[in-house]
Amino acid sequence: MAEAGAPRRSTRASRAKEKPRDLRAGLALLWGEQDRPTRGPKPSLTPDRIAATAVALAEAEGLEAASMTKVAAELGVSTMALYRYVPDRTSLVELMVEAVLADRPDTTTAGEGWRPQLAEWTRRSWAVYQAHPWLLAATAMRRQVMGPNQLAWLDAALAALEPTGLPAAQRHQVFLLLIGLVRNLTQQRIDHDEDHNREWERLTGELLDRHADRYPALTRAVAQGVFAPTALDPLTFGLDRILDSVQTLIDRTENAPS
Repeated sequence: MAEAGAPRRSTRASRAKEKPRDLRAGLALLWGEQDRPTRGPKPSLTPDRIAATAVALAEAEGLEAASMTKVAAELGVSTMALYRYVPDRTSLVELMVEAVLADRPDTTTAGEGWRPQLAEWTRRSWAVYQAHPWLLAATAMRRQVMGPNQLAWLDAALAALEPTGLPAAQRHQVFLLLIGLVRNLTQQRIDHDEDHNREWERLTGELLDRHADRYPALTRAVAQGVFAPTALDPLTFGLDRILDSVQTLIDRTENAPS
């Protein structure tokens, strides 16, 4: 909290004075290529142990709980001591992502062909996100430092798409559609609140009773059970629609005049 009467710094000015992140150090940590001291006592911590501790905190209390201070306390060291192993919290989160993506999916077990293999990749991605909901916030949709495990998942998806003959840029866009589906459904599950949903549906129904003429299509859909529980699996539904579209794109590419 700022002192009373003290000039308030602008957010932009504060950010400008922040020390830029050392991306090379982050990459070296993820890839196990950081310089190791040749003298002095042997380090008591390892990146794997630090990541496992941070993951356990995130599983129990959410991603915000996996702070440098809390992780250090769990490990029985000072926060400053932890900084000797991990340069910043962003690097810590990247280590956590690597830890839960340790098993590269073997999509060939799903059978031959791009479609079953991509479906297998998507379902395994979904399983990881369900097991570790904090992963959604940890892997924001931006270009971030990626370790060998995270790149292995991307490589597996692109490998399954190679036989399609689609250009590399389109294969990458398909990957983005699939991981976007997984992330969207994960967010829906995180946000789900049964009591809130029932109250929302009740209030919305009352509103539509009074304003049905303004929203005729929505009123009809509600009457037909648009929000009612269904046995429809949203992952299967979305996955099938995406893969159907990919097949259409492949057919169009193959039949295009040369």
